[in-house]
Amino acid sequence: MIVVLDFGSQYTHLITRRVRSLGVYAEILPFNSPVEKIKSFSPHGIILSGGPESVYQKDAPYPDSGIFSAGIPILGICYGAQLIAHVFGGKVKKAKIGEYGRARFKVLVKDKLFQNLPSEFFVWMSHGDVISEVPDSFEILGETHFSPISAFRYGYIFGVQFHPEVYHTEFGLEILKNFVFEICKSPSDWSLSNFVEEKIYEIKQLRGGILCAVSGGVDSTVMAYLLHKAKGDEADFVLVDTGLLRKNEVEKIKKNFSILGININILDASEIFLSKLKGVRDPEKKRKIIGKTFIDVFKNYAISKKGEKNIRFLAQGTLYPDVIESGVSTSGKAHVIKTHHNVGGLPEELGFELVEPFRQLYKDEVREIGKILGIPDDIIFRHPFPGPGLAVRILGEITKKKIDILREADEILEEELIRYELYNKVWQAFCVLTNSKSTGVSGDRRRYGYVVAVRIVDSVDGMTADWSRVPYEFLDEVSRKITAKIPQVSRVVYDITSKPPATIEWE
Repeated sequence: MIVVLDFGSQYTHLITRRVRSLGVYAEILPFNSPVEKIKSFSPHGIILSGGPESVYQKDAPYPDSGIFSAGIPILGICYGAQLIAHVFGGKVKKAKIGEYGRARFKVLVKDKLFQNLPSEFFVWMSHGDVISEVPDSFEILGETHFSPISAFRYGYIFGVQFHPEVYHTEFGLEILKNFVFEICKSPSDWSLSNFVEEKIYEIKQLRGGILCAVSGGVDSTVMAYLLHKAKGDEADFVLVDTGLLRKNEVEKIKKNFSILGININILDASEIFLSKLKGVRDPEKKRKIIGKTFIDVFKNYAISKKGEKNIRFLAQGTLYPDVIESGVSTSGKAHVIKTHHNVGGLPEELGFELVEPFRQLYKDEVREIGKILGIPDDIIFRHPFPGPGLAVRILGEITKKKIDILREADEILEEELIRYELYNKVWQAFCVLTNSKSTGVSGDRRRYGYVVAVRIVDSVDGMTADWSRVPYEFLDEVSRKITAKIPQVSRVVYDITSKPPATIEWE
C-alpha cells in the first residue's frame, strides 16, 4: 500500500484516487501521524500532499521527522516538496509571480520518476511559494519558467512542485505509476469492483430502514440503486423539489428511477425555498439558507416517517469534492472554498445515523460504480448538477422570473449540445444568469436585458477543469437562439477560465 499524509490540499484524496486506479491500495493519514503508526501499515511508499500553508510560517504543519530516515520512498507534492526542501536545509520563499493552472515543465534529468516520458510536457500548478535553493546533495530534475526548481531527488526522496495527481497534468498518472511501481515496487491488487461488493455487504448488515435523499444527479442515483440492491423495501427514497431544479427535472427523475425499479416520494417545497431566499445576494448565505431549509423540510418528513420501516439511517450521495471544498479534511488545515449543503449531516435530534458510501470517492469513480451495477449510460453520464440548484447559477437575488429565464437558456444549451453531438464529449455545460444588464438592439428597438454566461468545461473528477474548446459555430448557434427566444436576454458570453483559479460553478 501507499500512505498519503494530508497537509490540507484540495487534491489529497485525488492522490489516493489515482494510486487506487493503478490497482494499488492507498490510505490517507493526518500529516502529524507518528512514524511508528505509519510503519505499522508496512507501506511501500509515502506521499506528502500539497496544502494551503507556507513552510516558513509559524505553526506550519510538519510530519514526524522519523519518516525521512525510515527507509521508505517518499514523494512530496507542492507543499510536500517545499517541506522536504525546507527540512533538509534548502530555501523556500514567496514567489514574485505565483503559478496557477497550466505550465510547461522541462525534464532536466531522466530519472526513474520521469522515465519513458517526453523531455517537455504541460503540468498543473497551484502555488504562491517557490523553492529558491535545494539542500546540499539534492539533484534538480526539472523546471518551469517561474519555478526553476520544479522537481528534485535526494536518494529515495523525491519532490515535485506541480500536481501529478490532477487530470490536467500531462503524464501525471505515468509519473505516479513510476513512483509506485519503479521506485516503491508496489504490487497491484486493488479494484473498484471489490469496493462495490464491500459496500453492499456493509449496508446489508445495517439493522433498520434507510431514508435516502435523492436529487436525480449521478451521485445520489447510483447511491440509491446501491441501497436498493442492498436493502430493497427497507429503503425509502425522497426528492425535495426546491423550485431550483432544471426545466421538467422532476418528471425526468421520476422516469429514470422508474427504469431502475425504484419508487420515490416527491416533496414540493419550492415556495418555502424561494421565500427564504428573497432579498439574499451573498453566495455563501444562499448556500447556507438552502442547506438549512433543506434540512428543515427533510426533518419534518423524516419525523413523520421514522416509525415506518423502522427507519434508523439517513443516506446521502456526498462525494469527496463536496467535503474538501467545505474545508473538511484529515489534516484540519483545509480552507473553506464554498459550503455544500450535504456536508455535516442532519440535526442530532433526528436520531438518525448518517450513511455516506461515496464520501471518499470522486465523480468518475461513482460513474464506474454505476456501470458495474448495470445502470444505463444515459443516466450515468448526465452532466453534474449542484446541490443548491440554479441558485448558484443566478448572481444576485433569486426570483421566480430569473429562474424561468435561466431554465429556458439552459434548455437551449442542452438541445444544441445534443444536436452538435457534444453532450457526451464535454464534462459539464450550463448557463449562468449574471446580475449585469447590457444594451442590445432588436427590430430597430433598444433592448436592455440580462447577460447570460455559457460555461462548458472538460474534467474527470471535478477537482480541476479546463474550459472546453467547442466549435465557434456551435457557440454562435447557442447565442443566436438564446437572444432570439428569450427577450429578457440581450447578450451571451463564453467563460474561458480554468479551475483553478476559478471554481466550476460561479457561486
